[in-house]
Amino acid sequence: MTGEAPLDALVIGAGSAGLAAAYWLARRGLSFTVLEAGPSPSGAWPAYYSSLKLFTPARHSSLPGLPFPGPPGHYPSRDAMAAYLRAYAAHFDLPIERDADVTSVQPQAGGFGITARDGRTWSARTVVAATGTFRRPRQPTLPGAESSAVRVMHSSAYRHPEPFAGERVVVVGAGNSGAQIAAELGRVARVTLAARRPLRLFPQRPLGQDLTDWLTWSGVERLPLGALGRVPDAQPVIAVPGLRAALGHGNPDVRPMFTALTRDGVRWADETVEAVDTVIFATGYGWNGPYLPAAAISADGEPCQRLGISTAFPGLYFVGLPGQRTVASGTVRAAGPDAKAAVRHLAHYLESIHVPH
Repeated sequence: MTGEAPLDALVIGAGSAGLAAAYWLARRGLSFTVLEAGPSPSGAWPAYYSSLKLFTPARHSSLPGLPFPGPPGHYPSRDAMAAYLRAYAAHFDLPIERDADVTSVQPQAGGFGITARDGRTWSARTVVAATGTFRRPRQPTLPGAESSAVRVMHSSAYRHPEPFAGERVVVVGAGNSGAQIAAELGRVARVTLAARRPLRLFPQRPLGQDLTDWLTWSGVERLPLGALGRVPDAQPVIAVPGLRAALGHGNPDVRPMFTALTRDGVRWADETVEAVDTVIFATGYGWNGPYLPAAAISADGEPCQRLGISTAFPGLYFVGLPGQRTVASGTVRAAGPDAKAAVRHLAHYLESIHVPH
């Protein structure tokens, strides 16, 4: 707070990335606080759709220092993941300020000044931005949207299928979330999964072993993001239980992306017009960091960084970015290693400016 000595570090966001950063900061004996915009240290998990399960088993879903509870081979649910994060923060007694929605991080002499929406302020020598993506959904604007009566929403607003019973629904975006939402909706509605690329289903447990185990054993997930070459022509989707059967039964069916919204539906690529009740965009998220100075963010809204280290401001770090260091970066299982690397650099930076710790 104002008038107090600057903290060694301030972490923004108490999801998996922020809590992992806090763990490593505590291990190094640094003074720090974690600021969480919500009421609890559970990241965005409580806001995801209710049936969501992790694609990776519990043994790959832990943060450093505390194994995920339960059988190591089970796939944690949304609520179990949120509960684990709350338990993690309590277990390590991490210093967390709740309902601290950061609106501004500004460079100042000796570090940064941080301001929350409610007027609270902090001063820190370094900042770790770990706010993820959930609060910045990506939803493209399509021709005809201005005059269409079709209900259009992003998957971030989707919770469960019952409100869509009996409807004609199009889900856009054939990643894992889009495919799972479409399959779930298929139990109560007539659904199409619209994608710009064909789907390619990968088994969740090839040869009886989880796909993440294979990626870990082979070392693939530790490779830099670009090491795997060009983006595949088909959209890779993990065939979680029930997904292959739903697609096989044709509800959802899979079609190329429609070209426009009409007054009461969509126009498909073959010029066919069809009445539709709802379009759900499962088109992902952009990085959420509007609180940073403009110079810290590129023209496309992404942080200016390399390996989680800001290229714009010394003492500014990032954790939880897709592709930050490896293929797995941006997932729960990579939060610990990525945070460890960022905090190691942060500690060396503090030594370079002659701050004892």
